[in-house]
Amino acid sequence: MKKIIVPIILVIVFIMFAIIFLVPKNDKKEISNNAEIINNDKVQNNEISNNTIIENKVDESMNTVYIKINNNVLNIELEDNSATIELKERLKNGDIVVNAHEYGGFEKVGDLGFSLPREDSNITTSVGDIVLYQGNQISLFYNSNSWSYTKLGKIQNISSSELKRILGNGDVIITFTLSR
Repeated sequence: MKKIIVPIILVIVFIMFAIIFLVPKNDKKEISNNAEIINNDKVQNNEISNNTIIENKVDESMNTVYIKINNNVLNIELEDNSATIELKERLKNGDIVVNAHEYGGFEKVGDLGFSLPREDSNITTSVGDIVLYQGNQISLFYNSNSWSYTKLGKIQNISSSELKRILGNGDVIITFTLSR
């Protein structure tokens, strides 16, 4: 009988030893691993959140769009107003093509095919200015004029002679786009 009791006691002691010393270590390890997974998820979510915030800031502060005219791509620095906000929103759905015609020897004017919000004021335009006229027409100036417009933006780094050369004589197709 003693021969049977001693091994049973040894087995019980071994099981108790295992329960006391080994199980908590595994639980601690599992808890530690779970905490590490949770922390990694938080870091990844935070990175995603931070990237989203950065992307949104870029989108919100995106003050440049492009126009393509006769195989030339020009940068437009946009104004900050409700018309340009709406214009950028529409450009997210695709390019906007305007068939523009010569007007007055100082601008090319074309119908947008839709209206944008107006914030008209009396301004004197200069070379490269792009304005909204009567809410639904775009005017691109290669010379100066004074009238009531909503200013949309200005073509960057271009002279009057360069712009006149790009626009050519007569009608021209102007494509507004978000990408070069």
